[in-house]
Amino acid sequence: MQSTEFTGIRRCRDEERAVILDIVNTAAEAYRGVIPADCWHEPYMPPLELADEIAAGVEMWGYEASGRMIGVMGIQTVRDADLIRHAYVLPEYQGQGIGGALMSRLRRHSGRRMLVGTWAAATWAIRFYQRHDFQLLSPQSGRVLLKSYWSISDRQAETSVALVNAR
Repeated sequence: MQSTEFTGIRRCRDEERAVILDIVNTAAEAYRGVIPADCWHEPYMPPLELADEIAAGVEMWGYEASGRMIGVMGIQTVRDADLIRHAYVLPEYQGQGIGGALMSRLRRHSGRRMLVGTWAAATWAIRFYQRHDFQLLSPQSGRVLLKSYWSISDRQAETSVALVNAR
């Protein structure tokens, strides 16, 4: 674990896409062997996927420390809710409150009901969201939300969970 000097949380700039991808793909290694093998791909998030996500309205925010972006989290407005998307912190900086700081910033930015989906086997991610006042939905309710608010495969929906933070 590295020590950091907080610089700030801000919206990511378009020219920082390579940095975002590095953070996402480095931190996503935690999912390798945990999520179903047929849902894993290399890289976990390719550049075109990030471009598509941003084009679909995902707004990426970054946490800077010591002049370096070390964590990212996205937010996307879909109908009556804001979705938390792509929440990742570089492994050597995890456990220092960076994800929580990003979550707090996006909650202040939102003011609406927030939803998040994550892999059912990623128990550490579920615990993180629960610590930040998200409630785990039943598998049936979660699948309905996942298929209606996200554009994901049936396989991903059946191996994922949804959590809600009502305003």
